[in-house]
Amino acid sequence: MSGGTSTAGGDLRVEGVTVRFGGITAVNDATLTARGGAITGLIGPNGAGKTTLFNACSGLNRPVSGTVHLGEQKLDGHSSSNRAHRGLGRTFQRMELFESMTVLDNVRTGPAAMFSSQRLLGQLFSTPKETREIAERAADALDRCGITHLAKRTVGDLSTGQRRLVELARAVATPFTFLLLDEPSSGLDPSETDAFGEVLTSHVRETGVGVLIVEHDMALVSGVCEQIYVLDFGKIIYSGTTQEALASDLVRAAYLGEVSVA
Repeated sequence: MSGGTSTAGGDLRVEGVTVRFGGITAVNDATLTARGGAITGLIGPNGAGKTTLFNACSGLNRPVSGTVHLGEQKLDGHSSSNRAHRGLGRTFQRMELFESMTVLDNVRTGPAAMFSSQRLLGQLFSTPKETREIAERAADALDRCGITHLAKRTVGDLSTGQRRLVELARAVATPFTFLLLDEPSSGLDPSETDAFGEVLTSHVRETGVGVLIVEHDMALVSGVCEQIYVLDFGKIIYSGTTQEALASDLVRAAYLGEVSVA
């Protein structure tokens, strides 16, 4: 990646995290380790607490107990923007793209926001060096995600599959060392899902970035994940390799019945 190859930032470690909303325990003493340089899956039925756990990792909610580490960095007490500066990136179930902007400009917003918030005057202008690096990162991310030909298209005119790749390209262009991906295949057809999986595994292999992915498409999970954690009623009930998880009766029972992999 010219101008900004991601550097492995270590494992994401979640230790004993509990999140409550009023009298409801949404996540209960969750512990997991997602390795840097690998893709780890977090699966479970709707309402299991997966997004809530992601929000606890990324600083969007405050656990009542537990800790979150990225490599040697303890993230507890830091805001979501500060965690991003420490290398933790995040996507959401609902895509957050700028509809009226071009694909290229959307991708540029990732590294531009990261650089601008690091300096007071950076909120008004970028240095020539930053401008060059933003351009290089954006161009490389478009190429890596196979959407260079869409660079000048308006995002609002794209298909869901193309928009998901734009979202991934923006995350790839930003100097994150670990990514939290929340249902990134939502709305994709099988061929688009396959393409997304290929881009993601290639990016992890070439850059050493770590990924924790919440996903309902078990074909995608089985194709890209080395390790799987299963969350049910807010508790981690299982962890193991992908093949072990898919063969587990406990996992099948928790994950809305039989799991079929195409």
